[in-house]
Parts: sequence; structure tokens; C-alpha cells
Amino acid sequence: MFGGAIVAIVTPFRNGLVDEDAFRRLIEEQIAAGTDGIVPCGTTGESTTLSHEEHDRVIEIAVDAVKKRVPVIAGTGSNSTAEALRLTSHAWEAGADGALLVCPYYNRPTQEGLYLHYRTVAEKVPIPIIVYNIPGRTGTNMLPETLARLAKIPNIVGVKEAAGSIKQMSDQIQLCGADFDVLSGDDIFTLPLLALGGKGIISVISNVVPGDMAGLVDAFAAGDLEKARALHFRMSPLIDAIFIETNPIPVKAALAMMGKIDGELRLPLCPMTEKNEAVLKKAMQEYGLIG
Repeated sequence: MFGGAIVAIVTPFRNGLVDEDAFRRLIEEQIAAGTDGIVPCGTTGESTTLSHEEHDRVIEIAVDAVKKRVPVIAGTGSNSTAEALRLTSHAWEAGADGALLVCPYYNRPTQEGLYLHYRTVAEKVPIPIIVYNIPGRTGTNMLPETLARLAKIPNIVGVKEAAGSIKQMSDQIQLCGADFDVLSGDDIFTLPLLALGGKGIISVISNVVPGDMAGLVDAFAAGDLEKARALHFRMSPLIDAIFIETNPIPVKAALAMMGKIDGELRLPLCPMTEKNEAVLKKAMQEYGLIG
């Protein structure tokens, strides 16, 4: 159902508020560059510091701006099942094409708790759901066997896998079947996952070089492995720089260097250290993104 190069888009702020104009411009640039989908209110969109009203509004803006040209997969996860249900219901009512639900964080549920969390939301909201497994953020790893149980629920259609394990991705593909969308949550694993039979990437670096990530996925689909590998190796140093500090600190700094957003963050995220900002700036210059 979902695949290709999908951007986990940033939420621009200006003077403490969501910068709606800048957000709409970013969406237009993504679609023009060939991005296959937009994910608002994910980790990269700083969902954890958005108020409920802001969260709803950002999803509404994304749906309105995209106008069904590509799928909008709204981030609606929470460590509270009731809150995840409310957010997911809103996304469905707002016209989103899918929902991305992060595994409940901090409370560290068991595998059965994870299963029941997703099943509860899926049974109450008919929107297509993508599980987001990122143990480094949540403290809990959804095992492939648990994901395979969830894959049997009709509207749980995929996973954004960010455990950092090719073995786990491989097991997911084998256990969940060809119709289940296994998407990378780490930019650097895009090409290896495609080679295993994965469907694509929900990407951070696509905020900065959307055409190149879309080009990698398209080249692989066309059987042009040489081009796909060339783009993989071209982007690798930039990916390293984009993750030199906690996401989305560097990617917002990169977009600010390019003059696309203000680069404003919300505490507890804070601006990059001068040393790391210099590393990012050098990588951006070598890529040809800034002078």
C-alpha cells in the first residue's frame, strides 16, 4: 500500500508558533522533487512538543496542501492507547491516507501489551496503520513474531523499522508476507532493505535532498543498481552529518542553512554545538547544497 521515498517532514516554527507558510512550501518542494509520501507529526516533526491543537492542525495543513497528490501518513502514536486512538481518529476524519503509530514509549509494555495496543486502535479506526518500531526512542523492541500477529489485522499494513538490524528487517519480511510494507526508518539502510524485498524508506534526509532519495528508490525499482548504489554512497556522508546530534536538530539546521526555515526548535531540543554545526556545514558544502 505504501512505498517509495516518503519524507518524515519537519515542523517549522517561527517565534514559538508553527510556521504554516513555510510548512506548505516544504510540502510543495517535496512533491515537486518526486517524494512518494508525506509524514507529518513524526519524530522529525517534533510531535512530542506539539500541543494537541497544534498536532491536529499540522495534519490538517498537510492533508490540505497535498490534495491527494501523494499519501499523507499522519504520525498519531502515543504511550497512552486512549490518546493514540484520539489522534488516529482525528487523522482519519481529517482525510489522512494512513497513520504512523510509534510503539508506546516509557511504560515499556510487554509484547502482548504492544499487540493489544495496536489491535485496539486498528479495530476502532479503519485507517491503514503503519507500526513504528524504534527501540532507541521507546525502550521497547517489537519482535518480528509480534509484528506478524499484527500483520493479520487487515488495516495494519506495514512497519517503519528503525531498530538498526538488517536481520530483524529480514525476519519481518519473511514472517509478515509480501503484501506487508516493510519500510526503513534509517536512511542508510534504504538500499539494503530494498534488496531484501522491503518497500522503501520513511526518510529524514529527504527533507534536504528529496530528489536523490527518490532517485535511489526509483533506480532500484527500474533495475539500475549502479545508479542506486551511486546515490547511496553519495548520500552516506551527508546522512552521517544529519544524524551527528539528536534528530531533528541537524536536519532543521541544514534546512535553515538552505534558507528554507528558521531552524527554531523547542526545548528540550536545543541548537547544535558549534563544532557539530561546522561538520554539518562542511558536509552540506561538499554536497553542493550551500556555498
